[in-house]
Amino acid sequence: MTVQAKREGPALRLMLRGELDHSAAQGLWHRIEDIISYESPRDCCLDLSKVSFMDSSGIAIILKTYRMVNSAGGRLWIENAAQQPLRVLDASGIDRIIKITALN
Repeated sequence: MTVQAKREGPALRLMLRGELDHSAAQGLWHRIEDIISYESPRDCCLDLSKVSFMDSSGIAIILKTYRMVNSAGGRLWIENAAQQPLRVLDASGIDRIIKITALN
């Protein structure tokens, strides 16, 4: 699992790539935490277009990221969720607090 960061005005886009499962989650969280701490974005987008698999560990990463961005007064949203990650997101009900768009 890799993460790439790209500034888009006041927002930060975090582009995730690979499989987001239990074995990848802890390392990914530390990288995301470091990037957000360094960049200090107002708002943040998680781009899941290159995430081929996600389990409940991905939900935990998203919620941790949400709390970190939200505690600084910012917003988090998810874009380009592919079919399998989208099913996990839908089942979790996380769309009640975080805006999600599917991959076209």
